[in-house]
Amino acid sequence: MKKIFLLVLLPIATTIFAQNKLTVESGNLNFLKGQTEVNVERNYGSPLFQTENFTETEYLERRHKETVAKKGEEAWKKWIDIWEQHAETIWTEKFIEGLNKSKKIKFIQNVETKYTLIIHPKWMYAGWSGFIMQPGKLSSEITIVETANPSNVLATIKGDKIEGTGSKVDYGMEYGRIAAAYEKTGKELGKAIKEALK
Repeated sequence: MKKIFLLVLLPIATTIFAQNKLTVESGNLNFLKGQTEVNVERNYGSPLFQTENFTETEYLERRHKETVAKKGEEAWKKWIDIWEQHAETIWTEKFIEGLNKSKKIKFIQNVETKYTLIIHPKWMYAGWSGFIMQPGKLSSEITIVETANPSNVLATIKGDKIEGTGSKVDYGMEYGRIAAAYEKTGKELGKAIKEALK
């Protein structure tokens, strides 16, 4: 019975490991040697949500109906206000917080630097909380460009379903779980940059 359980578990674990990672799709990170600061921007675009690939409008419409039915319109107003704060600023801040844990280069928004790092979220998964928690996940495309010539893309990195774990956020709410996925993505990228600069 134990052998059967392990055989079932192995492909599941392999699948999770294969998805929960960053991959350098083009270029490399060596050009960052000698840099002390890198500007960070976010290109929000039109990310999809959940396994159903909802648009953000579709996802929020469903969330609106669920919240109003269970808790009323006031609860929805509070929820959507906090969601918008996360979408506009907090998710990007958490990504940068994760990046800066490497301590090799300081990543910051709205600064004049030689290079600019741009995160483009492609897909988000809200997860759930309860007796067993399902972490939020983030798939993204990250590019590093020459600030003075943004068409000169020096590196493209793909984040595939990075799970948000080990973060100090409100895991009880989906915007918090997604924030954790942004932070973990930044942390993993920071590790990759640190390794490239050795």
